[in-house]
Amino acid sequence: MNAPERHAAEIYSAICNRIRLKRQANKFSLNELAKKTGFTKSYLSQIENMKREPSISTLTKIAFALEVDVSYLKTGENRNDEGGSITRLKNSERKVIPNPWGSSTSIYEPINDKKLDRAMDGYIVTVGPEFPPEPLTHEGQELAFVLEGSQEFVYDGRSFVLEKGDSFCFDSNKPHFARSLGSVPAKVLVVLTSKK
Repeated sequence: MNAPERHAAEIYSAICNRIRLKRQANKFSLNELAKKTGFTKSYLSQIENMKREPSISTLTKIAFALEVDVSYLKTGENRNDEGGSITRLKNSERKVIPNPWGSSTSIYEPINDKKLDRAMDGYIVTVGPEFPPEPLTHEGQELAFVLEGSQEFVYDGRSFVLEKGDSFCFDSNKPHFARSLGSVPAKVLVVLTSKK
């Protein structure tokens, strides 16, 4: 296992442990968490026991059910919600997190993770130069807008070249992945939702 794979495995292990510990701290059984998230008890058990890697939208649902910010599950750090219907995140507060779902070199910067009751997750994604080893599939939809550079985006077996200013929206339950093209890494604003 190389260094990036080891790092991804450590992040994945920490996420699974935080889910289990927070569920137990809330005195939720797996059945109760399953009811709150809409996932099966078996699926949640597989996540906690590191047999299934949760997608970002899955983590969002679990975090909401556990009444924590999704960034807590990813990083272990608590962020206080400013309350009400608006939150802000200053550029200096934005965290950069490596993609824990595979050995992709893409970097994720959450942009709305302070809002606890959100219906969507926003990221600035710096797309890596290589395709990840496995395509992503998860429930919900994604909206993406290319901020700089260009990327090859593969969706359900079809390849698209997307450049600065291009946008695309898709159902994320079909296999999809991307890589940067050229010498400048592609930066993409990505908004995910688990609701259709």
